[in-house]
Amino acid sequence: MKLPRDCSGDELARSLRSLGYSIVRQTGSHLRLTSLEGGEHHLTIPRHARLKTGTVSAILSDVAAHHRLSREQLRARLRL
Repeated sequence: MKLPRDCSGDELARSLRSLGYSIVRQTGSHLRLTSLEGGEHHLTIPRHARLKTGTVSAILSDVAAHHRLSREQLRARLRL
C-alpha cells in the first residue's frame, strides 16, 4: 500500500472523523483523538505540516487493527 507523502496531522485527524474520531484535546503540537465506535480507542497525532511515512503507517495500522479492517480497506474508507 502506498502511503501519502504530503499528509499533515490536521488532514489525517480530519479524515479520521469518518470513523468516529474526534479531537478531545491538544497538548503542545500533538492532537489527542478518541473514538467510541467498536469500543473506546485513543490516538495521538503530531500536528506537523508533513508527517513522516512511518508515523502515518503506525497510526493507520493502529486504527485498522481497532476497527478490524485491512489497511487497504481503511485507506479506501479514508480516501488517502
